[in-house]
Amino acid sequence: VSRQLKEEIRRGFAGLEDPLAGLLAMLESSSDWKGKGHSLGYYITTELQLWIKEHPAVPQSGIQLKKLQARALGILSQCPANLLDPLISIYQLHTADRNYLLEHVSHLYLKGSYKEAAILSMKLKLQPDQDVEKMCTPLLLQDKANVVEDYVGEYPELQSKLLQILDTWCEPSFNIRDITRPYQGLSRYKAEKFNRRTLSKLVFRLLDRFNVDPALCPNVINQRHLRTLNYLFYKRFVEKTMTEENWADHVQSTVGESRWLQGHLIQLLVRHCGERAAARWARHWGVPMDMLPPGLAEQLPEPHTQERIEEATKADNYEDNKKKEYYQLPIPRENIHFLQTWEETLQCWEKVLQPGQVVGIDMEWKPSFGMVGKPRVALLQIAVKDEVFLLDLPWLLEQAEVEGEKEKLPRFIQRLYSDAAITKLGYGMSGDLSSLAATCSALKDTEKQQHGVVDLLTVDKQVDGLSPEHSHEEKGVRQPEKGLSLLVQHVLGKPLDKTEQLSNWEKRPLREEQILYAASDAYCLLEIYERLCKDPESFGLSSDLRESLVRKQSIKPVTKKQLNKQEALSPSGQQCQGSKVEASRAPPAVSPREFSVVCDNMLQGLGRYLRCLGIDVRMLENEDDHRKAAEIARQEGRVILTSGLPYQTLQSQVGEGRCFSVNCSEKAKEQALQVLKHFNVQVSLTDIFSRCQ
Repeated sequence: VSRQLKEEIRRGFAGLEDPLAGLLAMLESSSDWKGKGHSLGYYITTELQLWIKEHPAVPQSGIQLKKLQARALGILSQCPANLLDPLISIYQLHTADRNYLLEHVSHLYLKGSYKEAAILSMKLKLQPDQDVEKMCTPLLLQDKANVVEDYVGEYPELQSKLLQILDTWCEPSFNIRDITRPYQGLSRYKAEKFNRRTLSKLVFRLLDRFNVDPALCPNVINQRHLRTLNYLFYKRFVEKTMTEENWADHVQSTVGESRWLQGHLIQLLVRHCGERAAARWARHWGVPMDMLPPGLAEQLPEPHTQERIEEATKADNYEDNKKKEYYQLPIPRENIHFLQTWEETLQCWEKVLQPGQVVGIDMEWKPSFGMVGKPRVALLQIAVKDEVFLLDLPWLLEQAEVEGEKEKLPRFIQRLYSDAAITKLGYGMSGDLSSLAATCSALKDTEKQQHGVVDLLTVDKQVDGLSPEHSHEEKGVRQPEKGLSLLVQHVLGKPLDKTEQLSNWEKRPLREEQILYAASDAYCLLEIYERLCKDPESFGLSSDLRESLVRKQSIKPVTKKQLNKQEALSPSGQQCQGSKVEASRAPPAVSPREFSVVCDNMLQGLGRYLRCLGIDVRMLENEDDHRKAAEIARQEGRVILTSGLPYQTLQSQVGEGRCFSVNCSEKAKEQALQVLKHFNVQVSLTDIFSRCQ
C-alpha cells in the first residue's frame, strides 16, 4: 500500500468520533471486500488494527461493544479468510459471550455454510463446546479433509473422538449411506470421495499427524492387516519372491491374537496351500482349534522324514540355481563384518573415513506394510573395496545411550556424509536418510549437510535400454526386474536376488541369507560405479559421469513418490557437487575482480573468454597433468573449471563448491555464461577487457 494511502486512511480514523463503528458502516455499505485478494476494505481494516494498538483509548466496552460485536459477526459470516483475524482483534470477539458466539456459528451451519462455520469456530476457539461429528461430517462429504484436520488440530480429545467416529464408519457391517442420507442435497457433495478406502487413508494420516495410539482404530488397523496378509500370500504363492521363513514370520506378526484375522488366515491357507498344509500351519502358529473349519482339525500330521529330505534337496538345488541366475558377492564371507560394539565400529571408521575413499551405503528396516510411522533403520551397510561392514544400528545406539555417549555414533555418520573427499554411493538415498533421521534425532539434518554424494537412482532413465520389459528372459512366473536390481542386471549382467528384501530386519540373530543379501545390496553399488566410470559411453551416458550421476541438492525434502522419478538436472546438465547452490538461494554476488579460476587444459577457449570479462584466469598447458589444477587451486585459492572424468578426481581434492564441471559440447560463450550464473559473477561494462594489455 502506498504511503500516501496509509496516511489518508489514518487521517480518516482520527477524524471519526467512533472509528470502530465507522469501519462497520463502511463494510456494510460496500461489497468490494467480499472478493478474494487484498481489497481497499482489507487495507482499511488492517490499518485500523495497527492504529488501535497505537491508540489504546479507542477500544469500546460494555453495551456499546456488544452492539458492535453483533454487527461484526454479521460481516464475519460473509467475509474472506484474510479479514477474519483483523476483525476478531478489533472487536475483541474472543471476549464476547460464548453462547452468543456458538449460536451465531450454529446459524451459519444451518444455512449450509459448513466450511465458514468451521473456520469461524477455529478462529474463536469454540471447538470444545461443539459436536465434532456434526461439524466434521458435511466437510468430509465435501472433500474438505484439510479443514477437518485443522478443526481438531489443537485438541487431543477431539482428535481421539474424530478417529473413533471414522473407525466406526469403516467397520465392515456399517452402512455408509446412513451417514450420507441426511446430506443428499448438499452442495459440492463428492460421493465418489466418501468411501471406506478414503476414510481409511484419512485415519492413517491423522494417526500419524497427531501421534495417536493406533489401538484406538481397530477396524481400520485390521483392514490394513488383512490387505497385508493378502499381499504376503501373493508374494509367496503367486510371485514366488518371498522365502518361507520371511513369509511365516510376517504372517505371524501381522495376525497376532486377532480372531478376526485368524479366520481370514485359515481361509487364505486353504485356498493357497490346501487343507492339509493349512492345518499344519494353523498348529504351527497356535491358531485356536475352534477357529478351524469342520474336518480340518483332524488333518494335523507331522511332516514325514521323507518330506523333510525332499525339502532339503529342493533347498540345495535352489541355492545352486541362485548362483547361476543372480549377482554374487565377489568377496569372501570372512570380509563381511557384523558390528555390535563400539570397538568393532572403530575399525570400520578407520577404513571408511579416508580421503578419496569410495563407499557404498545401504540401509534395511522391518517392512511397515503401510502402518503408521516412519520405518526405523535396523541395519546400516557400508561397503568399501573388498569389505562390507554391517552395523547393528539399534543395538549400537542403545549401548551408546546406556554408556551416556549417545552422540558418538551419530557424529561419525554425519562426518561420513558431510566429507566431500569421500564419495558416497547410494540408491534412493533420500528415503534412506529420512529413515535414518526417524531412527536417531541427532541425524535429522544429515540430508542438508551431505556432500560428495552420488545417487545411482538418477541413472534409471539415462542408461540405454534400461526398462523392466527388456530386463529378463521369460522364466515362468518370475517378475521383471526393477529398481536397483534392474540396474545391476544391466550393468553387471545378473540381477539382485531380492527374496530377502521383505525380511524382518529387527529380528536377531540375522540369518546367513539376510547377511549376504544386505552385503550384496551395498557392495554392488561399488561395482556399478566402477563399471560406469570405466566405460560410460557404452551405457549411453556422457563421458562427464557427474552429469549423469551426481545427485542435485534440494531445499525441499524428496518424497517417496519423487524417489521413483529421475531427479531433474539443471538446464545445462551440470552440477557442482555439494556446492549447495540452489535455484532459490543463489551464492552472494561477486565481481570478476573477486573471482579467480584455474582452467583444465581442455578448456582454454573458456579461459580466454573469461579473461576478456575481467576474470583472473590461469590455464593448464596441454602437457600438464589434470591434478596440477588442484595444486594451483589450493595454493592460490582458485576455483577449478574442468570437464569429463577428471572432475571425479579433482572435486575430492579441494574444498566444497571449489570445483565445477563444464559441458564440453557447448561453445566458449555458453560455457562462460554457465560459470557466471553458477557462481553469481556480476559483470559490468568496466570489467570487459579490463585485464587485456
